Amino acid sequence: MSFFQDTLSIFKKRELLFLESYKESEDVYTFLFEKEKDLTWKSGQHGLFRITHKKIKNPIRPFTVASVPTENVLKITMGISDDPSEFKKAMLELKQGMKVSMSGPVGGFYLKDNNPSILIAGGIGITPFRAILKQIEAEGKGGEKQIHLLYIDSKKSYIYKDELDEIADNPSISVTYLDSRNDLHQEIDKFTTLYKNNGNYFIAGPKAMVDSISTYLQNNNISKRNIKKDAFFGY
Repeated sequence: MSFFQDTLSIFKKRELLFLESYKESEDVYTFLFEKEKDLTWKSGQHGLFRITHKKIKNPIRPFTVASVPTENVLKITMGISDDPSEFKKAMLELKQGMKVSMSGPVGGFYLKDNNPSILIAGGIGITPFRAILKQIEAEGKGGEKQIHLLYIDSKKSYIYKDELDEIADNPSISVTYLDSRNDLHQEIDKFTTLYKNNGNYFIAGPKAMVDSISTYLQNNNISKRNIKKDAFFGY
């Protein structure tokens, strides 16, 4: 999506009707909203969500849309600790029929070609990749792409695991679960050895992790142009 299209999209606000929320793991929650018929997005993009049912200090936060348009719901997933921010407290207060506001979705974090791609997820950074893989599954185009998902989570909670395992039945998609940085580097090295700068490199997760992996790739002669980053913040 061009910068001009992104700019137009970010100024288009809409109200989203809340449907339900549920726990994915001990400290991870998913929120589902009704998808309006004219609402669409590219898998991997994010929206700017605003709390509207109460006044809080910082009411707007970006979250990746974890669903695809064909699922007919808009899904976001976030980590919520025992001492959450005002924003996340307000999210937990949502009841069926209440609304939040959203601008977008926007962003360039999505597959643009059929080159081999490695998707590197850290913790909650799995959300854009869930959408990207579900889109490939929905389009039935898996055979045209070679996709390798590396999902690192030191807690081994691996949200969406059942869905990811099902998607990985596609012979062109592989999913590897990891819990150590050394193992992650070994898997990355396998991909870079095979594809070098003919591959696409997507990294999503906490900012420190994203920056570290990006530096690791560049130190292994991967061009910045081939690296797409989506850094998540705690809020």
